[in-house]
Amino acid sequence: MDTADRLIESTRELLWERGYVGMSPKVIMARADVGQGSMYHHFRGKADLARTAIDRTAAQMRADVSALLDGPGTATERITAYLRRDRDALMGCPIGRLTQDPGVVADPDLRGPVDEMFRWLRENLARVVGEGRDRGEFDETLDPDRTAAMIAAVVQGGYVLAKAANDPEAFDQAVEGAVALLAAQAG
Repeated sequence: MDTADRLIESTRELLWERGYVGMSPKVIMARADVGQGSMYHHFRGKADLARTAIDRTAAQMRADVSALLDGPGTATERITAYLRRDRDALMGCPIGRLTQDPGVVADPDLRGPVDEMFRWLRENLARVVGEGRDRGEFDETLDPDRTAAMIAAVVQGGYVLAKAANDPEAFDQAVEGAVALLAAQAG
């Protein structure tokens, strides 16, 4: 892995662990095992590096989620696969966590990819719900956009519940509740 990639990967980890406000260039460089000149050779500063790291995390998440939502199976099976995908419930969502970070929220350049990731997620979940509704899998009155928002909220809320209880079972309960609701809609 080259120096720029080490910096990006270290920043991705630190954003997830500490958030933007909780990391400094010094901590990033120490984690990446690079000197100060290396960081500023590749990036204009902390914000530029963080934006690159957030973009990479969002791209990875889109690829992972697309593989599930665009994979084989019924709409219920694909959404269930998304809901049950392997996650670290106690660490939370690496993108969702950033919505609580004042440094990210205050900077439109850093907030942009976070907002775009959630917009993309809701649109793709709504697309799959709509496919299921159009094929008769779900009741015709099921609203794809509202259902997609509910699914995204269940996952993000599940992280909060798990973290508050310090127990991943709280996340699993939220997910299984959503799975049961979807199954009840399936005809």
